[in-house]
Amino acid sequence: MQDIIQTRKKKRSGRKRLVSIAKRYCLPGLLAALAVSLAGCGKKSPLDPKNPVSLTIWHYYNGSQQVAFDSLVEEFNDTVGREKGIYVQGYSQGSVSDLETAVRDAIAGKVGADVMPDIFSSYADTAYEVEQAGALANLSDYLSEEELDGYVDSYIEEGRIAADGTLRIFPTAKSTEIMMVNKTDWEPFAEATGASLDELKTIEGVAATASAYYEWTDSLTPDVPEDGRAFYGRDAVANYFIIGMQQLGVEIFQVENGKMTLNVPKEELYRLWENYYVPMVKGYFGAYGSFRSDDVKTGDILAYTGSVSSAMYFPDQVEAGDKSHAIDYLVMTAPVFEGGRNYAVQQGAGMVVSKSDEKHEYAAVEFLKWFTQAENNLRFGCVSGYLPVRKEANSLEKLDQVIADQGLEVAPKTYDCLTAIFGEIGEMTLYTNKSFKNGSAARKVLEYHLADQAAEDRQAVVAAMGEGKNLDEASAPYVTEEAFESWYQSFSDALNAIAES
Repeated sequence: MQDIIQTRKKKRSGRKRLVSIAKRYCLPGLLAALAVSLAGCGKKSPLDPKNPVSLTIWHYYNGSQQVAFDSLVEEFNDTVGREKGIYVQGYSQGSVSDLETAVRDAIAGKVGADVMPDIFSSYADTAYEVEQAGALANLSDYLSEEELDGYVDSYIEEGRIAADGTLRIFPTAKSTEIMMVNKTDWEPFAEATGASLDELKTIEGVAATASAYYEWTDSLTPDVPEDGRAFYGRDAVANYFIIGMQQLGVEIFQVENGKMTLNVPKEELYRLWENYYVPMVKGYFGAYGSFRSDDVKTGDILAYTGSVSSAMYFPDQVEAGDKSHAIDYLVMTAPVFEGGRNYAVQQGAGMVVSKSDEKHEYAAVEFLKWFTQAENNLRFGCVSGYLPVRKEANSLEKLDQVIADQGLEVAPKTYDCLTAIFGEIGEMTLYTNKSFKNGSAARKVLEYHLADQAAEDRQAVVAAMGEGKNLDEASAPYVTEEAFESWYQSFSDALNAIAES
């Protein structure tokens, strides 16, 4: 790994590590007096406005998110960057997976790979891999305790992935999950059946409502048997496992000092299986397109749980075949298991800084601190749907103030999602598991193992109904205790294999 880092240093001509005069000569009292102009741990700025440093950022923003990010970068370059001697250039790598591939290729020194950027967007699992390779800067060197205290505590804790607990991931924009409902098509169903939105506050209530919706839509065409429709779907099944178990009092991936202990108690997992797999197999839940917002657009489902940032993709109309109609929407907080603790997922990539030299690392942190100032961060959030990362920015009052002061135009769906979270964030606990070796592989088991099984078994159920069986007869072999035991064993074996590898 040292060879890789040395190669990167050679490619960056003129990037020599500067030894801070303040660090070598200043007395502690003088350092305290100059705290405003010094970095977090007593380092004097190595920047020189007459010889600006250039920074590259890789990210995965596209569309309006990229436009908003580029606009903020341009503003930084024209103001604080010009004043301090920092010039930032951002480059979208396409998707998250494209970005991760580009980073891994750069670290490995693959032929044709680009040089590592100074800053790049990263989720915790990927950042952990890069940190294990020794390629990330220690951000704690550049941030004071007072500065760190200005950020949401759990966001900072998520970034402490180094073995010594120092910060490696700078929180820049975060997200959690919400529920969105096709209000227009919900209303006739609710009027006909007495269904209540209050029932959608719990996961069990969602499953029961989905069953009622299937039966109601089936009844609308009495001459066509078993043509009921799905009510609900969810993005990120891995979140369902991690947060669902947490709500039930179990941390499925318990990590201490980088070592993961797997917790897969059968009773709690049965509740997850019963309230996801069973409704999927019976057709009460559905997953058809790439994202559940796609399924709302085609009329295949009425509601879904997904990221706050997905609000911008919630459709304005349903397009089913050659027919379409406009729809309105409802925003609700994500459902919680009955009797469970009010945990919600904490997600969203942060930014990491490549290990290089003091000048570039210092400049990178200066940009990230500016980008996450309340006003700037909320401006980005108003377009992207991401939550701001500073404590002072997580309020409806601050959001409205920034919108008014900046004259921002905010999409109603994005605004409603942000305000829904701001209104409830004090009552919920945001959670993300700590990083560990093979964490990405373990998450993939959560994401696909049960979902793929449900999709396969649903096809078998549909085929059986095509042969004349009713739904109960067709689904009976798949919803038994024995079926759960079989899945549970396979699921546990898959996770244990990763934990032991």
